[in-house]
Amino acid sequence: MIQAPPDVMDIFLQPGDFYFGDKDTRIRTLLGSCVAITIWHPKLHIGGMCHYMLPRRPAHKTTNDLDGRYAEDVMQMFMHELKRSKTKPSEYKAKLFGGGNMFTQIKKSENHISISKQNIDFGRTVMAQYGFNVHAECMGGTGHRNIIFDLWSGDVWVRRPMETL
Repeated sequence: MIQAPPDVMDIFLQPGDFYFGDKDTRIRTLLGSCVAITIWHPKLHIGGMCHYMLPRRPAHKTTNDLDGRYAEDVMQMFMHELKRSKTKPSEYKAKLFGGGNMFTQIKKSENHISISKQNIDFGRTVMAQYGFNVHAECMGGTGHRNIIFDLWSGDVWVRRPMETL
């Protein structure tokens, strides 16, 4: 186990937040139906995490500003950081978390696709499209997850309550 640096910067991501940093950083978030993507460069000990809420922005939102609430924008944010650091997606270890069903008591119709399922499906698809290798995931199920990502080691810790069967 790699020792934590003496002056760890602790970052907490709210829904829609994005952070990319170096080996002196720990990033945390709490997920429900949202998804977190972590990427980590094992040689440079840099990486980042996002906490997106939806796959794509609504059609009526036409601003050019990137918005971390949407996975399609988050991927552009990641790519900007990779360009800045002169690295490629294939050099990173990527992991996906979240997409928990938070509304298990609601009956779904045959053609209903939940937000959590849309977030999961889009996350997997977009990571492959951009050339990231997904090394692990903890997605779906019910309830929330606490995520802790240590950039000095690349370790991601997940804590979730027991699921009711």
